[in-house]
Amino acid sequence: MKNLSGVQTWLCDMDGVLINAGAMITGADEFLARLRLTQRPFMVLTNNSLFTPRQVSADLSSMGLEVPADQVWTSALATAQFVHSQRPDGSAFVIGRDSVHEALENVGYREDATQPDYVVLGETWEYSYDDFATAIRLINAGSHFVITNPEPNGPTLDGSLPGCGAMSAVIESATGVAPYVVGKPNAMMIREAMRVVGAATDSTVMVGDRMETDILAGVDAGLRTVLVLSGANSASDARRYPYQPWRVAASVAELTNEL
Repeated sequence: MKNLSGVQTWLCDMDGVLINAGAMITGADEFLARLRLTQRPFMVLTNNSLFTPRQVSADLSSMGLEVPADQVWTSALATAQFVHSQRPDGSAFVIGRDSVHEALENVGYREDATQPDYVVLGETWEYSYDDFATAIRLINAGSHFVITNPEPNGPTLDGSLPGCGAMSAVIESATGVAPYVVGKPNAMMIREAMRVVGAATDSTVMVGDRMETDILAGVDAGLRTVLVLSGANSASDARRYPYQPWRVAASVAELTNEL
């Protein structure tokens, strides 16, 4: 069994790691409490761009998990940091919830539906034909196409709903332009979270439940990775991939006593 003694900073995915189907995964609260008790910095990372960090924090709190908003890193925040790093004080046509609009506003971006630097697509429950028509026209005119996350669907208590990846395929099909995807498995999201928390590569671990997003992003960022089996992937699933997690655990509860 791989020893966790050298790990100081913890980056944890949310769905399938801390929560599942609207409820806390057993032992996740004790895991986070132990991280706080042992003064190990941690960040909760989510590809979900529907909610602001404040909303995520409040939602987790309602399930018994205490995670301050400044310890939540979303794909909306990562997308805002990306476009700001590429073109500071630029402009964007934005399709997405208030969380995406707010993240871009906070880095000094203005919204522009006529000649923006970027078309940014995030997640929302209210996709509009008119917005998609505008996005297609702007991309054909030269605006760059960026999306917050690649998931084609998202789980809800009522079943799967179309996600950002599926909706971006509509725009890509109409324009022939593939988007730049900021969220996991893009290691940029990991590196930005590490920058925020002041983490070092050799003492940071990424914990996730999906090989194709969480674990791949961690591997590409040069981190140790832990696959937990409380979410999407099983141990047999993991063996099919050319890259492997540093360690496999039943859930974060298995890790608590080693901290």
